[in-house]
Amino acid sequence: MTRKDDYYNRAKQQGYRSRAAYKLKQLDDLEGLIEGGDTVVDLGAAPGGWLQVAAEKVGPRGRVIGVDLQRIKDLEQTDLAERTETLRGDMTQDKTRKRVLDAADGPVDCVISDMAPNMSGEYSLDQARSLHLARMAFETALEILDTGGNFAVKVFEGPDVDALRADLEDEFQYVRATSPDASRKSSSEIYLIGKGLLTAPVEVGETLEVEIVDTGSEGDGIASIEGYRVFVADADAGETVRIRIEDVKPNFGFAERLEE
Repeated sequence: MTRKDDYYNRAKQQGYRSRAAYKLKQLDDLEGLIEGGDTVVDLGAAPGGWLQVAAEKVGPRGRVIGVDLQRIKDLEQTDLAERTETLRGDMTQDKTRKRVLDAADGPVDCVISDMAPNMSGEYSLDQARSLHLARMAFETALEILDTGGNFAVKVFEGPDVDALRADLEDEFQYVRATSPDASRKSSSEIYLIGKGLLTAPVEVGETLEVEIVDTGSEGDGIASIEGYRVFVADADAGETVRIRIEDVKPNFGFAERLEE
């Protein structure tokens, strides 16, 4: 039995709307994208395979918002249907993105995108369109993800994918590219995964003057920048020092004290 037939038959037997459901299962098993109680936005959700898996993962306290240009039928499983909301719209249009933001009504924990272009048969064109959709998903994720949130997006391999990955690496603690086993062998699709959105008010390499307001357990000084903690080596509480940001995490950063 081919891998295609295997996942197709599994989906039919287990009640998933598409074989793609196993891609999300494998991505989540690999990186722990979704947790119980999360709010998840699923871009390109039709026919609903990813929507089903995400609704299972978030559990009864979670919520999933699915978006697609095609109509998404309500989920047959009553408990899963109660956790989901679907929107019909084109993610390349500003009005659809605004509807997603309004539906989220606050920061979300995870954005997943399995969006793909209508295939023309010309790979360079299809790859460029895929990259455009992936960037739209990335921009949406930056708008609605909470600090520490996760992101997964499909893109076809080709020009400028490395540039997209580099942009993710600027925004997330950890980024990887992977191809789940459920992807067809002939497919050129890969998934970029970003974990731990960084939303610090400072950037690596930035220099600034700060007041040391406290001392950490390891003896480093602590500065507060718009409520964001920065640990500064060789600095004591009460000092005002000039620093350079060396590392940025979702909830705190590290800085080097500069010579006066």
